[in-house]
Amino acid sequence: MKDIEKRVLCREVRVDSGDSGPVIRGYAAVFNTLSEDLGGFREQLATGAFSDAIGASDVRALINHDPNLVIGRNKAGTLAMREDATGLYVEIVPPDTQAARDLVESMKRGDVNQMSFAFTVGKEDQTWARDGNGPWIRTIKKVSRLFDVSVVTYPAYTATEAAVRAMSELESAEAAKQEAEAKERRQREVRARELDLLQAGAY
Repeated sequence: MKDIEKRVLCREVRVDSGDSGPVIRGYAAVFNTLSEDLGGFREQLATGAFSDAIGASDVRALINHDPNLVIGRNKAGTLAMREDATGLYVEIVPPDTQAARDLVESMKRGDVNQMSFAFTVGKEDQTWARDGNGPWIRTIKKVSRLFDVSVVTYPAYTATEAAVRAMSELESAEAAKQEAEAKERRQREVRARELDLLQAGAY
């Protein structure tokens, strides 16, 4: 479970009135939008990143990622999810519990209006790139498993050790490449000077 990551990459979510009560609607994640700095890198979700996970995962809707505060579940039909060009759209039919009622009231007041999602991603389903000395950009092409979508009070941008380690490995490889290139340049300069000396001695 240590590789589970949590992100806030969503638009504002809201509460609407449904046929049988309140419905929480909005995007739990949006595509092609850079996250906050996650400790040396930023990331984005590629379009279609959830295509496999939303059909295969048993996903809960939670409050603040708390497994004790379940407000929906896709297997129960109280959480609906779909992908579109914007991102992962969700509709949650919350239960008639005190925690859910309090959440709905806070959302109606505008005190709470963000969502987060918890997920894992395979090493082969992500790419890393950077522009010059800028931050690394991690692009998640496919989410392996989606654990929950949560209405949250505070945004969470937790990166796993695996993600940070992958960035560190890239930085080490880049440093080694730069050192090798610098060494090669120095060798070429030495050879050029030696050639100049030889040519000067020939005259």
